[in-house]
Amino acid sequence: MHPSSLFDQWQWQPPASFGRITAIEMHTGGEPLRVFTGGLPPLPGSSVLEKRAYFRQHFDHLRTGTMLEPRGHGDMYGAVLTPSADADFDVFFLHNEGYSTMCGHAIIALTKLAIDTGLVRKPTAQLEINVPAGRIQARAELHEGKVVSAAFRNVPSFVYLHDQTVHVPELGEIRFDVAYGGAFYAIVDAGPLGLPLIPQAATQLIDCGRRIKQTVASAFPIEHPFEPELSFLYGTIFTGPAQQPGHHSRNVCIFADGELDRSPTGSGVSARAALHVAKGELTLGESIAIESILGSTMTVRAVERARFGPYEAVIPEVSGTAHITGRSEFYFDPADPFAAGFLVR
Repeated sequence: MHPSSLFDQWQWQPPASFGRITAIEMHTGGEPLRVFTGGLPPLPGSSVLEKRAYFRQHFDHLRTGTMLEPRGHGDMYGAVLTPSADADFDVFFLHNEGYSTMCGHAIIALTKLAIDTGLVRKPTAQLEINVPAGRIQARAELHEGKVVSAAFRNVPSFVYLHDQTVHVPELGEIRFDVAYGGAFYAIVDAGPLGLPLIPQAATQLIDCGRRIKQTVASAFPIEHPFEPELSFLYGTIFTGPAQQPGHHSRNVCIFADGELDRSPTGSGVSARAALHVAKGELTLGESIAIESILGSTMTVRAVERARFGPYEAVIPEVSGTAHITGRSEFYFDPADPFAAGFLVR
């Protein structure tokens, strides 16, 4: 009898010398998330920042090996979950350049993962999550026992620089604001630059986003009020009109080393909420839906005012949807010259 598939009787197993890492694959509004489920080393530390620092010092090759080619790509994104002493779990985030301080699309996806798969078992669909930027409260909306959307209350978000200009080579004078939503972003109106916020303009958006980020970061030092490790400009957010009725606007975030966020960017829409409140364009409790480059949306509202060091801040609440797309098992052959990954852009 012939097997129905070439692999029906296949019994190959990877050699014991191979390293192995397993992961669950997800996306939020089109933005990928690789959640590691096995194969990572123990990470000592009493805080997320200590665990992240240890991983960066000793195991950064695992970040590059799983985020970059050939196992990943230039826009891959990852999450490392660890047990927590005072929350449901601690998590830090990986990308092509290094490590994020906060990630809204990951929080939305992890809320779905934790509740839908039983990773966290609680009587309520609410989570406490420690991230590098602080403590996040998340909750899931359930329908027939399954998560259909997730929301989180972010860290205090505030305007850092308002209505500034900078000369960017080949682009000219750029007007921008810098706001913080767990990470710092330069927020720029795409209209004066003639940038359409559509997938066909991805290369141009990445190029302009990189140039603006580098120039603003050089001209305007960024200082987080409490944590030096969070004191850097993470990305550029281009804003423009929405393409669907009933939505507030569209934005495209270029972060890390030219990564283009497929989602509306959870920490980015938090920063935008703080900016709109400061400008008197958004009232407390008012919800707005912001589109991504793909047309997927996140909804954000400022739920209350807060003080964050010297800054008047707001507490944003962001909601969106996520999906599980697969399960992966990666091997690391010690003889592979590209085991630590590479990137061709």
